[in-house]
Amino acid sequence: MNQAGRLHALDNLRAVMMWLGIVLHVAVNHVAQSPLPWRDADTSPVAGLLMISIHAFRMPVFFILAGYFVALLVERRGLGGMVKNRVRRIALPFVIFWPVLLVMMGALVIAFNHLMARGTIGFDPSLLPKHGFGNGTPHTMHMWFLYYLFLFCLLSALIGGAAQRMPAWFKDAFDAAMHGSARSWWGVFVLTAPLALIGAAYPGGMLVLDGSFIPNPPELLHNGLFFVFGWTLHRHQETLLPHYSKQCWWYTAAGGIVFFFSLKLFSMFAVDPGRFPYMDALMAFNYNLAGWLLSFGMIGLFLRYLPRQNRLLRYVSESSYWVFLVHMVGTIGFGVLLYNAALGAPAKMGINIALTTLACLGSYHFFVRNTVVGVLLNGRRHTERAMPAAVPA
Repeated sequence: MNQAGRLHALDNLRAVMMWLGIVLHVAVNHVAQSPLPWRDADTSPVAGLLMISIHAFRMPVFFILAGYFVALLVERRGLGGMVKNRVRRIALPFVIFWPVLLVMMGALVIAFNHLMARGTIGFDPSLLPKHGFGNGTPHTMHMWFLYYLFLFCLLSALIGGAAQRMPAWFKDAFDAAMHGSARSWWGVFVLTAPLALIGAAYPGGMLVLDGSFIPNPPELLHNGLFFVFGWTLHRHQETLLPHYSKQCWWYTAAGGIVFFFSLKLFSMFAVDPGRFPYMDALMAFNYNLAGWLLSFGMIGLFLRYLPRQNRLLRYVSESSYWVFLVHMVGTIGFGVLLYNAALGAPAKMGINIALTTLACLGSYHFFVRNTVVGVLLNGRRHTERAMPAAVPA
Protein backbone atom coordinates (compact mmCIF):
# COMPACT_ATOMS: atom_id res chain seq x y z
CA MET A 1 0.00 0.00 0.00
CA ASN A 2 1.59 3.30 -1.04
CA GLN A 3 1.62 6.56 0.86
CA ALA A 4 -1.00 8.17 -1.34
CA GLY A 5 -3.32 5.24 -0.67
CA ARG A 6 -2.87 5.61 3.07
CA LEU A 7 -3.76 9.28 2.94
CA HIS A 8 -6.85 8.55 0.87
CA ALA A 9 -7.91 5.98 3.47
CA LEU A 10 -7.55 8.55 6.24
CA ASP A 11 -9.46 11.11 4.19
CA ASN A 12 -12.26 8.58 3.77
CA LEU A 13 -12.25 7.88 7.49
CA ARG A 14 -12.40 11.58 8.30
CA ALA A 15 -15.33 12.09 5.92
CA VAL A 16 -17.35 9.25 7.45
CA MET A 17 -16.61 10.46 10.98
CA MET A 18 -17.92 13.87 9.93
CA TRP A 19 -21.17 12.39 8.67
CA LEU A 20 -21.52 10.48 11.93
CA GLY A 21 -21.49 13.90 13.58
CA ILE A 22 -24.84 14.57 11.91
CA VAL A 23 -26.18 11.27 13.25
CA LEU A 24 -24.83 12.05 16.73
CA HIS A 25 -26.30 15.54 16.94
CA VAL A 26 -29.66 14.39 15.61
CA ALA A 27 -29.68 11.63 18.23
CA VAL A 28 -29.06 14.22 20.97
CA ASN A 29 -32.48 15.70 20.12
CA HIS A 30 -34.17 12.46 21.16
CA VAL A 31 -32.38 11.19 24.28
CA ALA A 32 -34.36 11.13 27.50
CA GLN A 33 -31.68 12.99 29.45
CA SER A 34 -30.07 15.30 26.93
CA PRO A 35 -26.65 16.79 27.78
CA LEU A 36 -27.81 19.88 25.87
CA PRO A 37 -30.62 22.30 26.76
CA TRP A 38 -33.04 21.09 24.08
CA ARG A 39 -34.89 17.81 23.56
CA ASP A 40 -37.74 16.55 21.43
CA ALA A 41 -40.77 15.26 23.30
CA ASP A 42 -40.40 11.93 21.46
CA THR A 43 -37.39 10.06 22.85
CA SER A 44 -35.92 6.65 22.12
CA PRO A 45 -33.30 4.39 23.70
CA VAL A 46 -31.91 3.99 20.18
CA ALA A 47 -30.95 7.67 20.27
CA GLY A 48 -29.07 7.19 23.52
CA LEU A 49 -27.27 4.13 22.18
CA LEU A 50 -26.24 5.98 19.01
CA MET A 51 -25.02 8.95 21.02
CA ILE A 52 -22.89 7.03 23.48
CA SER A 53 -21.48 4.61 20.87
CA ILE A 54 -20.49 7.27 18.31
CA HIS A 55 -19.11 9.49 21.06
CA ALA A 56 -16.80 6.67 22.20
CA PHE A 57 -14.58 6.83 19.11
CA ARG A 58 -15.52 9.78 16.90
CA MET A 59 -13.57 12.58 18.59
CA PRO A 60 -10.62 10.29 19.46
CA VAL A 61 -10.36 9.44 15.75
CA PHE A 62 -10.61 13.13 14.81
CA PHE A 63 -7.79 14.15 17.15
CA ILE A 64 -5.62 11.21 16.07
CA LEU A 65 -6.05 12.29 12.45
CA ALA A 66 -5.43 15.90 13.47
CA GLY A 67 -2.11 14.98 15.03
CA TYR A 68 -1.18 12.90 12.00
CA PHE A 69 -1.84 15.68 9.49
CA VAL A 70 -0.18 18.37 11.61
CA ALA A 71 2.93 16.16 11.79
CA LEU A 72 2.71 15.82 8.01
CA LEU A 73 2.58 19.60 7.66
CA VAL A 74 5.61 20.02 9.93
CA GLU A 75 7.52 17.48 7.87
CA ARG A 76 6.75 19.35 4.66
CA ARG A 77 6.81 22.98 5.79
CA GLY A 78 8.50 23.12 9.18
CA LEU A 79 7.01 24.40 12.45
CA GLY A 80 6.61 27.96 11.21
CA GLY A 81 4.96 26.87 7.98
CA MET A 82 2.60 24.62 9.91
CA VAL A 83 1.51 27.49 12.16
CA LYS A 84 0.92 29.81 9.19
CA ASN A 85 -1.17 27.14 7.50
CA ARG A 86 -3.23 26.50 10.64
CA VAL A 87 -3.84 30.24 11.12
CA ARG A 88 -5.32 30.40 7.61
CA ARG A 89 -7.20 27.13 7.75
CA ILE A 90 -8.39 26.99 11.37
CA ALA A 91 -8.08 30.31 13.21
CA LEU A 92 -9.42 32.49 10.37
CA PRO A 93 -12.50 30.32 9.63
CA PHE A 94 -13.20 30.15 13.38
CA VAL A 95 -13.12 33.94 13.70
CA ILE A 96 -15.36 34.37 10.65
CA PHE A 97 -17.93 31.64 11.24
CA TRP A 98 -18.19 31.57 15.05
CA PRO A 99 -20.27 34.76 15.46
CA VAL A 100 -22.53 33.87 12.53
CA LEU A 101 -23.19 30.36 13.80
CA LEU A 102 -23.62 31.59 17.36
CA VAL A 103 -26.48 33.87 16.30
CA MET A 104 -28.10 31.26 14.05
CA MET A 105 -27.85 28.40 16.53
CA GLY A 106 -28.82 30.62 19.45
CA ALA A 107 -32.03 31.62 17.69
CA LEU A 108 -32.83 27.99 16.86
CA VAL A 109 -32.18 26.86 20.44
CA ILE A 110 -34.54 29.56 21.71
CA ALA A 111 -37.20 28.39 19.24
CA PHE A 112 -36.64 24.78 20.36
CA ASN A 113 -37.02 25.73 24.02
CA HIS A 114 -40.21 27.64 23.20
CA LEU A 115 -41.58 24.45 21.67
CA MET A 116 -40.58 22.45 24.73
CA ALA A 117 -42.26 24.90 27.11
CA ARG A 118 -45.33 26.03 25.17
CA GLY A 119 -45.72 23.72 22.19
CA THR A 120 -45.36 26.47 19.59
CA ILE A 121 -42.48 28.09 17.77
CA GLY A 122 -41.62 31.38 19.38
CA PHE A 123 -38.78 33.55 20.60
CA ASP A 124 -38.51 34.03 24.33
CA PRO A 125 -34.90 34.07 25.63
CA SER A 126 -36.15 33.82 29.22
CA LEU A 127 -37.03 30.17 28.59
CA LEU A 128 -33.38 29.23 28.17
CA PRO A 129 -31.76 27.34 31.06
CA LYS A 130 -29.22 29.20 33.14
CA HIS A 131 -26.42 26.82 32.21
CA GLY A 132 -25.02 25.27 29.04
CA PHE A 133 -25.15 26.51 25.47
CA GLY A 134 -27.46 29.44 24.85
CA ASN A 135 -27.29 31.02 28.31
CA GLY A 136 -25.87 34.29 27.01
CA THR A 137 -22.21 33.62 27.87
CA PRO A 138 -19.53 33.12 25.18
CA HIS A 139 -19.50 29.50 24.09
CA THR A 140 -17.41 27.72 21.47
CA MET A 141 -20.36 25.43 20.60
CA HIS A 142 -19.37 22.47 18.42
CA MET A 143 -16.48 24.61 17.17
CA TRP A 144 -14.61 23.74 20.36
CA PHE A 145 -12.80 21.18 18.20
CA LEU A 146 -11.31 23.90 16.00
CA TYR A 147 -10.48 25.99 19.05
CA TYR A 148 -8.60 23.19 20.78
CA LEU A 149 -7.00 22.01 17.57
CA PHE A 150 -5.48 25.44 17.00
CA LEU A 151 -4.24 25.49 20.59
CA PHE A 152 -2.60 22.11 20.02
CA CYS A 153 -0.93 23.43 16.89
CA LEU A 154 0.51 26.39 18.82
CA LEU A 155 1.64 24.09 21.63
CA SER A 156 3.23 21.78 19.04
CA ALA A 157 5.27 24.68 17.68
CA LEU A 158 6.39 25.71 21.18
CA ILE A 159 7.21 22.17 22.27
CA GLY A 160 8.83 21.42 18.94
CA GLY A 161 11.14 24.39 19.33
CA ALA A 162 11.99 23.41 22.91
CA ALA A 163 12.53 19.78 21.88
CA GLN A 164 15.50 20.82 19.79
CA ARG A 165 17.33 21.56 23.05
CA MET A 166 16.23 18.39 24.83
CA PRO A 167 18.66 15.50 25.29
CA ALA A 168 18.45 12.95 22.51
CA TRP A 169 17.99 10.09 24.97
CA PHE A 170 14.86 11.72 26.42
CA LYS A 171 13.26 12.22 23.00
CA ASP A 172 14.18 8.69 21.93
CA ALA A 173 12.76 7.21 25.15
CA PHE A 174 9.46 9.08 24.79
CA ASP A 175 9.18 8.10 21.13
CA ALA A 176 9.92 4.47 21.92
CA ALA A 177 7.33 4.46 24.70
CA MET A 178 4.63 5.87 22.42
CA HIS A 179 5.56 3.51 19.59
CA GLY A 180 5.48 0.53 21.93
CA SER A 181 2.12 1.58 23.32
CA ALA A 182 0.77 1.95 19.80
CA ARG A 183 1.31 -1.65 18.72
CA SER A 184 1.74 -3.80 21.84
CA TRP A 185 -1.13 -5.66 23.48
CA TRP A 186 -0.43 -3.86 26.76
CA GLY A 187 -0.09 -0.44 25.15
CA VAL A 188 -3.79 0.27 24.94
CA PHE A 189 -4.07 -0.11 28.73
CA VAL A 190 -1.20 2.32 29.25
CA LEU A 191 -2.83 4.84 26.91
CA THR A 192 -6.16 4.46 28.72
CA ALA A 193 -4.81 4.95 32.25
CA PRO A 194 -4.39 8.77 32.13
CA LEU A 195 -7.84 9.15 30.55
CA ALA A 196 -9.32 7.11 33.41
CA LEU A 197 -7.65 9.38 35.95
CA ILE A 198 -9.13 12.42 34.23
CA GLY A 199 -12.59 10.87 33.83
CA ALA A 200 -12.69 9.73 37.47
CA ALA A 201 -13.32 13.35 38.47
CA TYR A 202 -16.60 13.41 36.52
CA PRO A 203 -19.91 11.69 37.38
CA GLY A 204 -20.09 8.39 35.53
CA GLY A 205 -16.49 8.78 34.39
CA MET A 206 -17.61 10.80 31.36
CA LEU A 207 -15.60 13.93 30.54
CA VAL A 208 -18.03 16.84 30.09
CA LEU A 209 -16.90 19.64 27.79
CA ASP A 210 -17.72 23.11 29.08
CA GLY A 211 -17.29 24.95 25.76
CA SER A 212 -15.46 27.82 27.43
CA PHE A 213 -12.91 30.02 25.70
CA ILE A 214 -10.73 29.52 28.77
CA PRO A 215 -8.86 26.23 28.12
CA ASN A 216 -9.86 23.51 30.54
CA PRO A 217 -6.81 21.46 31.69
CA PRO A 218 -8.65 18.08 31.85
CA GLU A 219 -10.03 18.65 28.34
CA LEU A 220 -6.59 19.65 27.05
CA LEU A 221 -4.96 16.56 28.53
CA HIS A 222 -7.72 14.20 27.42
CA ASN A 223 -7.86 15.31 23.78
CA GLY A 224 -4.16 16.17 23.68
CA LEU A 225 -3.22 12.53 24.26
CA PHE A 226 -5.03 11.51 21.08
CA PHE A 227 -3.38 14.38 19.21
CA VAL A 228 0.09 13.32 20.39
CA PHE A 229 -0.72 9.77 19.38
CA GLY A 230 -1.46 11.07 15.88
CA TRP A 231 2.10 12.41 15.71
CA THR A 232 3.35 8.95 16.66
CA LEU A 233 1.15 7.41 13.98
CA HIS A 234 2.76 9.66 11.36
CA ARG A 235 6.30 9.20 12.65
CA HIS A 236 6.00 5.40 12.59
CA GLN A 237 3.49 4.97 9.81
CA GLU A 238 5.61 2.36 8.04
CA THR A 239 5.04 -0.06 10.93
CA LEU A 240 1.85 1.19 12.58
CA LEU A 241 -0.44 1.57 9.58
CA PRO A 242 0.17 -1.99 8.31
CA HIS A 243 -0.26 -3.23 11.90
CA TYR A 244 -3.69 -1.63 12.28
CA SER A 245 -4.71 -2.79 8.83
CA LYS A 246 -3.76 -6.38 9.62
CA GLN A 247 -5.33 -6.39 13.10
CA CYS A 248 -8.38 -4.25 12.26
CA TRP A 249 -10.99 -6.90 13.04
CA TRP A 250 -9.30 -7.87 16.29
CA TYR A 251 -9.30 -4.26 17.51
CA THR A 252 -12.89 -3.72 16.37
CA ALA A 253 -14.15 -6.88 18.05
CA ALA A 254 -12.26 -6.15 21.26
CA GLY A 255 -13.59 -2.61 21.25
CA GLY A 256 -17.13 -3.87 20.76
CA ILE A 257 -16.84 -6.29 23.68
CA VAL A 258 -15.39 -3.63 26.00
CA PHE A 259 -18.08 -1.18 24.89
CA PHE A 260 -20.75 -3.77 25.74
CA PHE A 261 -19.40 -3.91 29.30
CA SER A 262 -19.42 -0.10 29.35
CA LEU A 263 -23.15 -0.20 28.64
CA LYS A 264 -23.60 -2.60 31.55
CA LEU A 265 -21.66 -0.27 33.84
CA PHE A 266 -23.71 2.72 32.72
CA SER A 267 -26.89 0.78 33.47
CA MET A 268 -25.70 -0.11 36.97
CA PHE A 269 -24.56 3.46 37.57
CA ALA A 270 -27.99 4.79 36.58
CA VAL A 271 -29.66 2.53 39.16
CA ASP A 272 -27.11 2.79 41.98
CA PRO A 273 -24.19 5.24 41.47
CA GLY A 274 -22.45 4.04 44.63
CA ARG A 275 -22.71 0.32 43.97
CA PHE A 276 -18.96 -0.20 43.57
CA PRO A 277 -16.04 1.74 45.05
CA TYR A 278 -14.28 3.97 42.53
CA MET A 279 -17.19 3.47 40.12
CA ASP A 280 -16.44 6.67 38.19
CA ALA A 281 -12.82 5.62 37.60
CA LEU A 282 -13.88 2.12 36.53
CA MET A 283 -16.40 3.50 34.06
CA ALA A 284 -13.91 6.03 32.72
CA PHE A 285 -11.29 3.32 32.18
CA ASN A 286 -13.69 0.93 30.47
CA TYR A 287 -15.27 3.54 28.19
CA ASN A 288 -11.95 5.08 27.13
CA LEU A 289 -10.45 1.63 26.58
CA ALA A 290 -13.30 0.95 24.18
CA GLY A 291 -12.59 4.30 22.53
CA TRP A 292 -8.94 3.47 21.87
CA LEU A 293 -9.71 -0.03 20.58
CA LEU A 294 -12.50 1.17 18.29
CA SER A 295 -10.33 4.03 17.00
CA PHE A 296 -7.55 1.59 16.09
CA GLY A 297 -10.16 -0.65 14.50
CA MET A 298 -11.65 2.18 12.43
CA ILE A 299 -8.22 3.26 11.20
CA GLY A 300 -7.34 -0.31 10.26
CA LEU A 301 -10.66 -1.02 8.54
CA PHE A 302 -10.38 2.03 6.31
CA LEU A 303 -6.73 1.30 5.50
CA ARG A 304 -7.65 -2.26 4.58
CA TYR A 305 -10.95 -1.85 2.76
CA LEU A 306 -11.12 1.78 1.63
CA PRO A 307 -7.54 2.69 0.67
CA ARG A 308 -8.69 4.63 -2.40
CA GLN A 309 -11.30 7.25 -3.13
CA ASN A 310 -14.20 7.00 -5.52
CA ARG A 311 -16.08 10.08 -6.68
CA LEU A 312 -18.59 9.94 -3.84
CA LEU A 313 -16.01 9.60 -1.07
CA ARG A 314 -13.85 12.32 -2.61
CA TYR A 315 -16.82 14.68 -2.76
CA VAL A 316 -17.81 13.95 0.85
CA SER A 317 -14.21 14.42 1.96
CA GLU A 318 -13.89 17.77 0.20
CA SER A 319 -17.18 18.98 1.66
CA SER A 320 -16.51 17.77 5.22
CA TYR A 321 -15.10 21.05 6.59
CA TRP A 322 -18.21 22.93 5.49
CA VAL A 323 -20.45 20.15 6.79
CA PHE A 324 -18.68 20.30 10.14
CA LEU A 325 -19.29 24.03 10.42
CA VAL A 326 -22.99 24.16 9.50
CA HIS A 327 -24.45 20.74 10.28
CA MET A 328 -25.82 21.69 13.71
CA VAL A 329 -27.87 24.46 12.14
CA GLY A 330 -29.57 21.64 10.26
CA THR A 331 -29.89 19.16 13.12
CA ILE A 332 -31.43 21.79 15.41
CA GLY A 333 -33.43 23.58 12.71
CA PHE A 334 -35.03 20.46 11.27
CA GLY A 335 -35.56 19.30 14.84
CA VAL A 336 -37.69 22.41 15.37
CA LEU A 337 -39.69 21.76 12.20
CA LEU A 338 -40.27 18.09 13.11
CA TYR A 339 -41.08 18.69 16.77
CA ASN A 340 -44.88 18.56 16.41
CA ALA A 341 -44.92 16.00 13.60
CA ALA A 342 -47.04 12.93 14.31
CA LEU A 343 -44.06 10.62 14.03
CA GLY A 344 -42.03 8.54 16.45
CA ALA A 345 -38.46 9.34 17.42
CA PRO A 346 -36.83 6.88 14.96
CA ALA A 347 -38.77 8.35 12.02
CA LYS A 348 -37.95 11.91 13.05
CA MET A 349 -34.29 10.98 13.40
CA GLY A 350 -34.15 9.39 9.96
CA ILE A 351 -35.84 12.37 8.30
CA ASN A 352 -33.62 14.86 10.13
CA ILE A 353 -30.42 12.99 9.21
CA ALA A 354 -31.48 12.86 5.55
CA LEU A 355 -32.56 16.51 5.36
CA THR A 356 -29.48 17.79 7.20
CA THR A 357 -27.19 15.76 4.94
CA LEU A 358 -28.91 17.05 1.80
CA ALA A 359 -28.92 20.64 3.06
CA CYS A 360 -25.23 20.55 3.98
CA LEU A 361 -24.13 18.97 0.71
CA GLY A 362 -26.47 21.14 -1.35
CA SER A 363 -25.25 24.37 0.23
CA TYR A 364 -21.67 23.21 -0.23
CA HIS A 365 -22.22 22.44 -3.90
CA PHE A 366 -23.94 25.71 -4.82
CA PHE A 367 -22.46 28.25 -2.41
CA VAL A 368 -19.05 26.94 -1.31
CA ARG A 369 -17.41 24.45 -3.66
CA ASN A 370 -16.28 26.90 -6.34
CA THR A 371 -16.37 30.13 -4.35
CA VAL A 372 -14.09 32.17 -2.15
CA VAL A 373 -15.56 30.32 0.85
CA GLY A 374 -14.25 27.08 -0.62
CA VAL A 375 -10.82 28.65 -0.98
CA LEU A 376 -10.95 29.75 2.66
CA LEU A 377 -11.88 26.29 3.91
CA ASN A 378 -9.99 24.00 1.55
CA GLY A 379 -7.09 26.20 0.47
CA ARG A 380 -8.09 26.15 -3.19
CA ARG A 381 -11.09 25.82 -5.44
CA HIS A 382 -12.46 22.40 -6.34
CA THR A 383 -9.91 19.96 -7.68
CA GLU A 384 -10.26 16.38 -8.83
CA ARG A 385 -7.43 15.36 -6.54
CA ALA A 386 -8.15 14.52 -2.92
CA MET A 387 -6.38 16.85 -0.48
CA PRO A 388 -4.95 15.14 2.58
CA ALA A 389 -4.99 18.29 4.73
CA ALA A 390 -8.19 19.80 3.37
CA VAL A 391 -10.08 19.53 6.65
CA PRO A 392 -8.58 20.58 9.98
CA ALA A 393 -8.33 17.10 11.41
